[in-house]
Amino acid sequence: MLAAILLITCGACIITCCNNDDETVLAPTDDSSQFVTLTDVVPDAILEIRYFGTYNFVGTRIDGYEEPTALMTKQAAQALKRVSDDVRKLGYRLKIYDAYRPQKGVDHFVRWAQDVKATEMKPYFYPDLDKSVLFAQEYIMEKSGHTRGSTVDLTLFDMNTEKELDMGGTFDWFGPESHPDFCGNPETGEYTGDNSKSPTGRSITPEQFAHRMILRKAMLDNGFKPLDSEWWHFTLRNEPFPDTYFTFPVKQL
Repeated sequence: MLAAILLITCGACIITCCNNDDETVLAPTDDSSQFVTLTDVVPDAILEIRYFGTYNFVGTRIDGYEEPTALMTKQAAQALKRVSDDVRKLGYRLKIYDAYRPQKGVDHFVRWAQDVKATEMKPYFYPDLDKSVLFAQEYIMEKSGHTRGSTVDLTLFDMNTEKELDMGGTFDWFGPESHPDFCGNPETGEYTGDNSKSPTGRSITPEQFAHRMILRKAMLDNGFKPLDSEWWHFTLRNEPFPDTYFTFPVKQL
């Protein structure tokens, strides 16, 4: 069972730097005037900023993360507030792993991926993959939607159990087990149990798939679009800066 092997408290965007939904970004800027500290808008969000700490696929604090906080564009934060309001009615809170990511953080991921001998965190995030394939399989890329400021990596926190909702796998797990269509159809919400894409026969339960769909529905209902390789990753559909990437550090605004 995938959950038994992978689930700790975590996640870290399957490589939140590895985003197939990314458009070509053109203009860098360090102007943070259109951003907000996320908890100023969504005060009940729980923060577990993985890249500020050492429990992530790199194993060290990531460049550009100066404080354990989350920043987003004003528009994305307001949309996420609506998501929070919706899931609270179901007994959940949002738990944030990552939001805005400065370009220097993405650059850090790229340097790490190029060092194929740095595999300290392999057992936790990519045990089924050789690190040399991370670029070829687009788990790591030189640009990320996170640098545009309207992308977030998150999960749900169950207020009744006081634990993360069991999603059947950890954030930033590199593999098909993280895909929204793993063991089910995300368009219909139907669990199929098809785990044929897993290289080692891992699986998730109907309940775990249903939990992923609760998060997905709340995000899509409030203007976010999903990524086809990460159940935790969403970008504001009408993001305000589709052709800009930002370089200021992550710290309280």
